[in-house]
Amino acid sequence: MIEGLKVVAFDADDTLWENEPLFRDAERKVADILSEYGNFEYISDELYKVEFKNMEDYGFGAKAYTLSMIENAVNLSGGKLTGEQVKLILESGRTILHNPATPLPGVTETLGKLQADGRYRLVLLTKGDLLDQEHKIDRSGLGKYFSHIEIVSNKSQKEYGILCDKLGIRLDELMMVGNSFKSDIEPVLKLDGWGVFIPFHVLWKLEHTEEYDHHRLFKVERFNEILDILL
Repeated sequence: MIEGLKVVAFDADDTLWENEPLFRDAERKVADILSEYGNFEYISDELYKVEFKNMEDYGFGAKAYTLSMIENAVNLSGGKLTGEQVKLILESGRTILHNPATPLPGVTETLGKLQADGRYRLVLLTKGDLLDQEHKIDRSGLGKYFSHIEIVSNKSQKEYGILCDKLGIRLDELMMVGNSFKSDIEPVLKLDGWGVFIPFHVLWKLEHTEEYDHHRLFKVERFNEILDILL
């Protein structure tokens, strides 16, 4: 139990349900489609460059990713991409949008226990495409555990500050739980909040950053270990 803590916020993708592996599967399928233009490593590296360039315009999510995959394919093919290849790339991107959002092990039980305990206000803070994230939250069946759900285009200190203002709490009364040190943990620590870092076995290249220890940071391997920290 942490004295003064009022709100526990949770990331969604790859914290509550699996997400990034679907992007990697789509990437491999598209690399197969474009195999005449290079191997998987080359196509993946070029895609990363396109994604990074497009971030300011497209933001995050499956739709932005699909647009970047098509642009990368056009670039690699020298404009020779066929209509059939575009169709296959679109279908690969669409599979990501059909993510079943099945809760990861221990998620449902842990959220249920925290909600029943009533000690903290539980909120969901996720970034990405609004419609896609709404659909995943609905499919997961986890929305009922959160008193507030926020879908944002990015997660920086600014967004966490706005969240605390909306909830009427101080920044040091917030704990963020997530799998990305860059988006979920570091911004909150810099604002004197608390973090629970749950690494996932797959991490998007743009989320890589240096990790470090902090007196307000907990690192766990399993989601239900949060209960040992909070109760």
